[in-house]
Amino acid sequence: MKTFTSACLASVSALSILAGSAHAVTPPGFAQSADPDAAQALDGQPRSNQFWWPNTLDLSELRSNAYSSELEQDAAEYRARFEALDLEAVKSDIAQTLTTSQDWWPADYGAYIGLMIRLAWHSAGTYRVGDGRGGSDGGQIRFDPLRSWPDNGNLDKARRLLWPVKEKYGDALSWSDLIILSGNVSLEMAGFETLGFAGGRVDHWEPEMVYWGAETQFLSGSERYDENGEMEEPLAASEIGLIYVNPEGPGGNPDIMGAAQEIRTTFSRMGMDAEGTVALIVGGHTLGKAHGARPAADCVGPEPAAEGVAAQGMGWSNRCGTGAGPDTTTSGLEGAWTGTPIAWSNNYVENLYNFEWVQTESPAGAIQWVPENADEVRFVPDAHDPDTFHPPVMQTTDLALRYDPEYGEITRRWFENPGEMDAAFAEAWFQLTHRDLGPLDRYAGSEVPEETFIWQDPLPEADYEQIDAEDIERLEAMIRDTDLTPSEMVRTAWASASTFRDTDMRGGANGARIRFAPQNGWDVNDAEELERVLGVLEGIQSDFNGNGLMNRLRGNQTRVSLADLIVLAGGVGIEDAAAAAGHEVEVPFTPGRVDALEEQTDVASFEYLNPAADGFRNYYSDRARLEPAAMLVDRADTLTLTVPEMTVLVGGMRALDANAGGAEHGVLTDTPGELSNDFFTNLLDLSTRWAESETEEGVYIGTDVSSGETRWTATEVDLIFGSNPELRAVAEHYAVTGAEERFVNDFVAAWVKVMELDRFDLDNA
Repeated sequence: MKTFTSACLASVSALSILAGSAHAVTPPGFAQSADPDAAQALDGQPRSNQFWWPNTLDLSELRSNAYSSELEQDAAEYRARFEALDLEAVKSDIAQTLTTSQDWWPADYGAYIGLMIRLAWHSAGTYRVGDGRGGSDGGQIRFDPLRSWPDNGNLDKARRLLWPVKEKYGDALSWSDLIILSGNVSLEMAGFETLGFAGGRVDHWEPEMVYWGAETQFLSGSERYDENGEMEEPLAASEIGLIYVNPEGPGGNPDIMGAAQEIRTTFSRMGMDAEGTVALIVGGHTLGKAHGARPAADCVGPEPAAEGVAAQGMGWSNRCGTGAGPDTTTSGLEGAWTGTPIAWSNNYVENLYNFEWVQTESPAGAIQWVPENADEVRFVPDAHDPDTFHPPVMQTTDLALRYDPEYGEITRRWFENPGEMDAAFAEAWFQLTHRDLGPLDRYAGSEVPEETFIWQDPLPEADYEQIDAEDIERLEAMIRDTDLTPSEMVRTAWASASTFRDTDMRGGANGARIRFAPQNGWDVNDAEELERVLGVLEGIQSDFNGNGLMNRLRGNQTRVSLADLIVLAGGVGIEDAAAAAGHEVEVPFTPGRVDALEEQTDVASFEYLNPAADGFRNYYSDRARLEPAAMLVDRADTLTLTVPEMTVLVGGMRALDANAGGAEHGVLTDTPGELSNDFFTNLLDLSTRWAESETEEGVYIGTDVSSGETRWTATEVDLIFGSNPELRAVAEHYAVTGAEERFVNDFVAAWVKVMELDRFDLDNA
């Protein structure tokens, strides 16, 4: 366990902290705020604080959590609208759109099957398990930077083709659902049987700020790899601006085995195992074609974000030939992989093994591969001329599926057993397009498959009656009758619930997976204390569920889950801590959580939820990629907290003595364990002077101005609430005379919000 030791902190000067510096945020493409080119680029526009002081802590993501657009739909209301749709009619409308070729963007082979599969794939494919960011939920592919990424070339046309469907169904069909559903319809039109489809994705109305890499130029990946070739966490794509990997090979070099390694890294970081990885590539390349009819530099205009208003959000205008159809240039690669580009078949795997492949170049100059007897095997139909045929093509990444030993074993098996490939692609496609939708409670529609998968973090159905108000009162008394302290109960409840991240709706208290590996062994959770607290609560659960008089009288139908008990105990701890400080408060509690089974818990997948830092518990490890205050903001963002909510929770957690590992840093109170606003009053106390510790890096010493005696110790995460002007304003709000009750009430409200983030079964979820 590490809490701000010299082994895990880079040097942060006291001057930078007191100036509000904690997180280096530099405008894209700018080396520093003094760059004259950067200044010229912003002529006539307001300069952000990050422009003038690049190290200023960026709170914009938390501000956006407080912003509620009138356009934003309530998730539950949207699911109800979607459920009311005639899904078969919607799919019929999509199918008609996909088979109606438009003169302004002619369909390959008379149908937009390949284009729509690519749109759905690229919409979902940005998902990464490291932090849950990316993915199709929210329809982020409509916004920059994703809209204008090089790898998304000409997908602006795909979304315009779908506009009539979106226009027809309006608020009942989000863009994010429509895009994924169009991919499914395309596969089904090609004769493939999908596992099904779940709606429920609610559109965002602004781009999400996501760290896609340190590079300042697209299609550059050098800065994301260390000297050992390891990619920076939590990134997944091999180059910025790509969804996955460069199809020509690493950095555009035709290195087949190097491509296999990049594929392995990238797809594993989006949650795919080897078979799922191969299935996606094989299935995705079974249909459609690549486009590289002309050299892009000679023909293709700028991306949508760089175009003028007359383009109306469209980009990549092609000035060569007709500009579309047979003259289309997108990736620069040219050709189809199979002889059945709009019909599902096993021809991709057949071609992979039936030919020996030689390197060549597309008309646009991109590296690709054709059979060595290419002139003799022209069986691939032309996308627009029915009298013309071509040899199949492969990309460097395709050949990796034959020559890499692990991937080759899979494709050779599928060469002999095509049905296995179909089953693998069906599951991989469903996972790709639904991974970031979250738990099954968020799934909507008539095509939700009955089968569940471990990546969905499944939970058992409750086959018992939920506890009522009388039961809750009795359980609270049983909790208070133990030797558990308020701090222990608060730490355990926070450890359980705060694993939630809204980026992919994973984690949270529901399921009580904190009792299983890997969570019960995380440094931040103090395994010894956690085991003791859970043991006490499990004893209460056993007594209530199996031996209690009330349950015997009721026929033993009422049960309490450990997940509910953990959260309930946290509330008891807060109520008792508030009472000790002179405040009577009731922490709202809604039962209904269930306990997951160990076999329903994917250990490897849940390890990604292990926090590298948790500023709410003053925990910071050497796995953190940002400085401590910035890591606090990042964590608060995944918990959907606003600036005031983050602030009041930190202050309350410090007063409750809830730091990880028993650390005293930031516990700015003489009565630790009581819920008071002492953190704020003592932080802002003018009689305290702060300075860097001479012995502990990342730690600050607060001394009495008059006597010079040490009063407190703190970290950057604590002092930022006095140094950053926006955070200080909130801290002052809770530090003034008479703010004690307001502080306690606001803390309870923010606490309950975190405890219920994963309660998608509630109306407010």
